[in-house]
Amino acid sequence: MRKNSVKNTRINSEVQKELSEIISRELKDPRIHPMTSVVSAEVTPDLKYCKAYISVLGSEEEAKETLRGLRSAVGFIRTQLARRVNLRNTPELTFILDQSIEYGVHMTRLIDQVAAALPGEDEAEDPDAGTDGEETAGGAGAEADEAKRQDK
Repeated sequence: MRKNSVKNTRINSEVQKELSEIISRELKDPRIHPMTSVVSAEVTPDLKYCKAYISVLGSEEEAKETLRGLRSAVGFIRTQLARRVNLRNTPELTFILDQSIEYGVHMTRLIDQVAAALPGEDEAEDPDAGTDGEETAGGAGAEADEAKRQDK
């Protein structure tokens, strides 16, 4: 089985869905933050190993504690995964902290700060700002401009 085959893609999505269910509903470890999500799961083509990318909505310390809790419960999670997903081999799980969501939120805040600091932003966004209060409805402004050109 190739890495990007349809079968491997289906297995990855199924493992991701089941891991998410197991982590949110089955685990009772207090170290695991309630806002933990499985961003993606990559199962090797031989079904021996799986990298599960985990995102935690919280502080850096909460994310580290969640990762410790998941690593200590890896045997239980793997057993539950074997019961739920019918695979020839149940993959060995490796949990990796994925910080792409936090990075995206941080970049959005930086862009908003820069956009707020730019002067003259209001004039550039409003296309009717230079009409001096004249309303143009249905192309009447274009006809008035044409009439002015003909008068000259």
